[in-house]
Order: sequence, then structure tokens, then C-alpha cells
Amino acid sequence: MIVKKLDDVLGTEHEVKGGTWTSRRLILRDAGMGFSMHDTLIHAGTETLIWYKNHLEAVYCIEGKGEIEVLPDGPTYPIEAGTLYALNGNEKHLLRAEEEMRMICTFNPPLTGLEVHDEDGVYPALTE
Repeated sequence: MIVKKLDDVLGTEHEVKGGTWTSRRLILRDAGMGFSMHDTLIHAGTETLIWYKNHLEAVYCIEGKGEIEVLPDGPTYPIEAGTLYALNGNEKHLLRAEEEMRMICTFNPPLTGLEVHDEDGVYPALTE
């Protein structure tokens, strides 16, 4: 059994900060669960290009307000507390935060904990 608190990862290498987001990585590949789980903050007033070519992601918003725009010319969906979206087709998208958004994210395959977005918004497919 795995039991963790958010405080267990704050200030460690599992609290990863990007320019527009902070990802607190709770369950990673080494846990052997088949997915990773993150408590992620998307900072207010930001826009983040994301394209998970190597991962599927499901996201549940528990705080804040913003929107997700599917690229290149797809729809835009509002996000607020209680909204779930799943990127089951590796969709390239823009995530905009009107207010700071707190998101619970799961990834398959699971992240190792070292990943950061590249210039295209992609996480590499790391195996260690």
C-alpha cells in the first residue's frame, strides 16, 4: 500500500516547476501502478502549449477557472472546479488559466518524475 500526503513532495525533486505550472508528482512509474498521479497548479493569467504525443492524460479540476483549446482549430471548452477532460487522442492543446487552477492529473504510461515540457509542449517517453 502507498500512502502519501502532498506535504511529502513539496520542496523535493517531485515538485517540478515550469514557467506556467507547478506539478507535485505523487505517484510515479517506480510505484508500479501503471499510471502516474499529479497535483498540478496552472498559474493564473497564463497560457500553456501542451501536446502529449507519448502519453494519455486525464485531468480533473478541483479549484480555479480557465479553458482548454484543442489545436489547430478545434473547440474551446471552459474549465472550472468539477470539470474533467481526457486527452485520449494525444490532442495538442492550449491550456489557459483565468484563475489559478488546481488539477489532479493521471498519465499513462506513468511519468518517471523527471519530465518537463519541450518546445512543442511534449513530455518525452522516459523509461527510467
